[in-house]
Amino acid sequence: MLLSVLSESSRDSSKMSVKVYYTTVTGSREVKSQQSEVMRVMDGKGITYELIDIAQNNSLKEEMRIKSGNPKALPPQIFNGEQHCGGYEDFVEAVEMADVRKFLKLD
Repeated sequence: MLLSVLSESSRDSSKMSVKVYYTTVTGSREVKSQQSEVMRVMDGKGITYELIDIAQNNSLKEEMRIKSGNPKALPPQIFNGEQHCGGYEDFVEAVEMADVRKFLKLD
C-alpha cells in the first residue's frame, strides 16, 4: 500500500523508496500509537512511503529484523531502500531536530 502524495517540491519518486515496516495486528497500544505518529508526521510533511505489514507474513517480520540488525526489533522500523534509517525513537529525535528528510536519507 502506497500512501501520501508527492508534492511539487518533492524529489523524483524513483529516487524515493522510504519503507515503513508496521503491523496491523498488535496487542500493544504503544506500538499502534508509535506507528500512527510516524505515518501522521510523514503525511504532514508530504513524504511518500510504502507500508509493509509484517502481520501478513512472518517472513516480513524476520526481514525487518535482519535488515535492521536487531533480532528483537519491533515496528515501526523505517528504511530508505535497503538502508535502515531507524525505529520510532530515532524518528522522534529527527522530528525534534527538524531533520526528518536527513534521517530518511532523502537529502
